[in-house]
Amino acid sequence: MAKGFHRCAGLDAFPAFLRGGVVAIGNFDGVHRGHQAVLARALEVAETECIPAVVLTFEPHPRSVFRPDVPLFRLTPAQVKARVLAAMGFDAVVEQPFTRDFSSLTPERFVADVLTGGLGAAHVVTGFDFHYGKNRGGTPETLAAAGESRGFGVSVVDAFSDEGGEVISSSRVRALLREGEVAQAAGLLGYRYTVEAEVADGKKLGRTLGFPTANMALPEEVALAHGIYAVRFRRADGTLHDGVASFGRRPTVDEAGAPLLETFLFDFEGDLYGETCTVSFFGFLRGEEKFDGLDPLVAQMKRDEEEAKALLSGVRPLSELDLGVCF
Repeated sequence: MAKGFHRCAGLDAFPAFLRGGVVAIGNFDGVHRGHQAVLARALEVAETECIPAVVLTFEPHPRSVFRPDVPLFRLTPAQVKARVLAAMGFDAVVEQPFTRDFSSLTPERFVADVLTGGLGAAHVVTGFDFHYGKNRGGTPETLAAAGESRGFGVSVVDAFSDEGGEVISSSRVRALLREGEVAQAAGLLGYRYTVEAEVADGKKLGRTLGFPTANMALPEEVALAHGIYAVRFRRADGTLHDGVASFGRRPTVDEAGAPLLETFLFDFEGDLYGETCTVSFFGFLRGEEKFDGLDPLVAQMKRDEEEAKALLSGVRPLSELDLGVCF
């Protein structure tokens, strides 16, 4: 994460010296190209006015509070979102705890307690569909009026469409990842889909087969298609390694187990246990298969390794953000 970036667990942790900045507000799950249009506007204002650039988001995702019985496939959990925002150039993200009590704030109290009182916002940037306060009573129009009366500027950014004219949304990205279409998802995100987790001790079967893996348990709601992927692995110290990863239930050896991300790093020897690392998905190689024994499994793993190496040898950054997150 960028040096000097502040990840704040609520308004109480927000540094006083960052008050008076431009504040971009939203859930920004995925930080996709549509979100980036909002965030880029905030960065432009911050640069022009020589003031801090801050993101206000909410944890947990409001949908998890209002519909706890419906699992939500988070594209960017808080720690990954913070990493992406830091790479974009923001000074801080404020992860405001979202509770039913917080959601009951009137739009006027939200402006007074959060935007002006808590953050001292000089300018606020939102998307066209932003709502805030009790019963979503606050709108971009009421926010603009509040800004005029309280002395802060407001910018509202229109919907952002892809090259085919379709609006980019988090739901579109989720749908692509459920099908394993990580390359198409990257086109909407503007960077490769990335997950973060601690490397855990495993059964070490891969080591006995000549393919030692870094095993990471992802949140249960992650709905990425099970299969084999060409990936890039970033260690806690920032070093990068290309690799091939399997995400799924390992049907040949442990079909009943929970889904697991197992990454074989090319040309690497060492102990990764306990490290919190990230994995970025560059290409889908094949679906999960059940083999008739370990010998055909190992033969296929060797082919997967060669295919992943070939794919990764030709990859280039999709954007400056992709360069900062995945390269």
